[in-house]
Formats: sequence, C-alpha cells, structure tokens
Amino acid sequence: MKHDILQQLSRHIFENKSAAVVTRLPEGTQCLLSPEGQCGELSLSPQEIAAANRLLSERRSAYISDEPRIFVRTYARPYRLVIIGAVHIARYLAPMAQMANFEVVVIDPREAFNNAFNVPGTTLIDDWPDDVLKQMNIDESTAIVTLTHDPKIDDVALAIALPSPAFYIGSLGSKRTHEKRKQRLAELGLETRTDRIAAPVGLDLGGREPAEIAVSILAQIIQRRYAP
Repeated sequence: MKHDILQQLSRHIFENKSAAVVTRLPEGTQCLLSPEGQCGELSLSPQEIAAANRLLSERRSAYISDEPRIFVRTYARPYRLVIIGAVHIARYLAPMAQMANFEVVVIDPREAFNNAFNVPGTTLIDDWPDDVLKQMNIDESTAIVTLTHDPKIDDVALAIALPSPAFYIGSLGSKRTHEKRKQRLAELGLETRTDRIAAPVGLDLGGREPAEIAVSILAQIIQRRYAP
C-alpha cells in the first residue's frame, strides 16, 4: 500500500471513519474511497465507485471487476451504541453490546448516576446529550437508545438523533408514555420523524427485569442492523 494511501487510511481509522482501499491488480495502482471522495492514482468509473461504495456500506471486501481485476478492501468503522442514561438497564446493556462488537458510549449529565456506573471499556460522558451528539459523527453504523425516562434529557437527545442517519433509535417507556413523547417532539417540528423511534424499546420477549430488558433491546438493535 503506497505511503499517501496508508496515511489517509490511518487518518480515517484514527477519526473512526469508514474507508476502502481499491486496487487494480495488474498494475498495483490504488485509491482510497470514503464518504469524503476518492484520492490516489487509480481513477474509478462512476459504476466502479458505486460498486465499491456498496461493498463499503455492506462491510464486505470483494472484487468489483474481473477484467481488469479490481479488488476492494473495506475498513468499516465499528458499530456504535450510544446509550442516554447511566441507569440500571445500561449496566447490563453496555457489556452485552460490547460482546456483540459495538463501541459503547453512555451519556448522562446526572452525577449521581455516573458515580454508580462502572462498566470497563465503556466511554462515559458527564454532559447533556444534545451537546455531545452535536459533536459526534452519527452515521449509518450508530444506534441510539434513550433510557432515562426524563423528557428533559431524552427529548433533547431524540431531537438530534431523529434527523440523523442513525440506523436505530429506541426509547424506554410505555405506549402511553411514547404518545406523550411524540406530542412533545411534534412541537419541535419532528412529527414526521417520530415513527423512526422503536418504542416501547426492544423486542417483545416478555421480560421485565433490567437484564432481560437489556437483552430485548440488543436483540432489536441486531435485528435492525441486519434488516434488508
């Protein structure tokens, strides 16, 4: 891999962004393809770019041409789960998600909840979720779950999440609670987007304990991740 391509790839990996290295095997010419565009000495046709981007979105590496042989090696950023609320359910959901190869971020502005939360490998951020989410690169590999049951915290997170490309958005609460939530979000101009919210959150497995609810949430996220 040529030096400039390697540098650009390293930057994308460091910034937690997806990219693909495309190689034309007969000559060894390469380019780096990412949502920012392409760079390198290899020039791709629009059809080849579309095929390479499709592999990148599917997180697969494969040939996109046999004559000449063109190979796409994808470097997809890890799936990320953003949990709003360092609550009891989150203490089970975070390690389960890590075992399923999610990068996990927990956001909660409440000091008392943060002090009681201790899950190794999880990024815990003591701040308001709207401030944090505005700075995050929310993309198609991001899932967001609100668990606080506090509209002051959950609603501001949803207001950022709903217009984003996040592949999953879920919120804890009953159907009645969710109807009230939808009304509040409609007042923010988001009435056409509230159908994106999985609520009550999680697959209906019948569980009621925090750990069981965490299992149902992660199951629904994984189901959505592989949905066609």
